Amino acid sequence: MRQSTSVIVIRSLLIRSFVFFALPFAAFSLPASAQTSSTLIHGLWVWKSPTVLAAPHAAESLRDFCKSQGINEVYVSISPRTEASEESQLVHLIAELHRSNIRVEALLSSTDADELGKHRDSLVQKVQSIVEFNQKHRAERFDGIHLDVEPQQRPENKGPGNLRFLPGLADAFRAVRGVAEPAGLTVNADIQNKLLKGDASQRKMLLSAVPRVTLMMYELSSPGDGDTPAQQAEKAVSNSQKFLNMTYEGLSGSNLAKMAIALRTPDYLDHLPEMLKALDDANRSNPHYLGWARHSYNDILK
Repeated sequence: MRQSTSVIVIRSLLIRSFVFFALPFAAFSLPASAQTSSTLIHGLWVWKSPTVLAAPHAAESLRDFCKSQGINEVYVSISPRTEASEESQLVHLIAELHRSNIRVEALLSSTDADELGKHRDSLVQKVQSIVEFNQKHRAERFDGIHLDVEPQQRPENKGPGNLRFLPGLADAFRAVRGVAEPAGLTVNADIQNKLLKGDASQRKMLLSAVPRVTLMMYELSSPGDGDTPAQQAEKAVSNSQKFLNMTYEGLSGSNLAKMAIALRTPDYLDHLPEMLKALDDANRSNPHYLGWARHSYNDILK
């Protein structure tokens, strides 16, 4: 049945009105730091954030550095003192980074959170404090949790093949996810290549405990080793592919973490951006490759 002209006109006006009023709210509901699933991570650590953010125009300087280096997420160190006393600086930093579509993750550290009791409880409480920060500052919220949990630093956990701490570490990751993910926070954990040298069951335990990991691939090169930048890049690429293959060998499933590769400034100095680009060029087609991260912004400030 043909509709009357007046009905069609009214319907058209209603649709236009809905679009006019709905689009601003839809845009507001999207995170300022939204990334598509195909976007490679380009991360940056920021340690000693109270000191870094106390400098004049610190947030703007960090934002500009990230934009110039193609960085799309930043890991900002958080301690109980930082969260309480530097709250206004964090709010300002997050707002500046979000306006440039740069994600911000709260960087939380521990050497003992693999152990049940006060150490793990302390880590989980730090995560809860980030959730509470986000509830208070909904427009300037953290996007994720970045874990720097290093039980391998304790004397009893040193030595090749010594992964006695791994079950507790995986449990700590799951405990953090239990608080973070219901609150809309992603979770990423720094790991060392020692963890990738376990058997398939150990690697599966690790990779199923957290959705993202970042491999600290350090000390492959040094400025005085005599290699050209091209040779250093080749070494970084070959090792990244070796570790990616080692990590997922014999494993399958959709619940395994994806992996980013981290390099550090002292190993490459001004050539670090070339090395990071080489990692992307060589690994972007690997479904397990998440991107790169550089350690750290503090080196730039020296």
